[in-house]
Amino acid sequence: MANLLSNDKITLRAMEPSDIDLIYKWENDTSLWTVSDTVAPYSREALMLYIANCANDIYANKQLRLMVTLTATGETVGTVDFLNFNPIHNRAELGVYICKEHQGQGLSAETMKIVNAYAAQGIGLRQLYVYVPEDNAASIAMVRHAGFEEVGILQSWIKTGKEYHNVVLLQKIY
Repeated sequence: MANLLSNDKITLRAMEPSDIDLIYKWENDTSLWTVSDTVAPYSREALMLYIANCANDIYANKQLRLMVTLTATGETVGTVDFLNFNPIHNRAELGVYICKEHQGQGLSAETMKIVNAYAAQGIGLRQLYVYVPEDNAASIAMVRHAGFEEVGILQSWIKTGKEYHNVVLLQKIY
């Protein structure tokens, strides 16, 4: 059986204490708060406690965060989050983040290949779903390329400043 968490370009791994600086930077990037539902910054201490207490058990926590690393160098370039896990219906929401310095290199598409294999074979999910802002054409195209299908538009779903924006709901059934 192939390694479900790795291919020749991308490896997914558990969070480590050494990830604190990157996680702190990414979680406190206010440009990402709209899609992450964050409204206040995280302290370094709170994030260290989160990492230390994370059991990496999607059944216990109803979520799982994995770090995205380059297989060749081990450099950490992003995160994958399985959120709102529902073990009764075998589904979870998906969030994928690739840092700005590494966007546009096809790493999200490579990450999605691993995510699909791990979700279906590793976790045993029946489906994943993702919310993408309607104006994020690149992310919508990447998610579609990974086999997700658009199943709806949620009107005025996210708020940026004083304006509300639509999101596209995409779903993959395994």
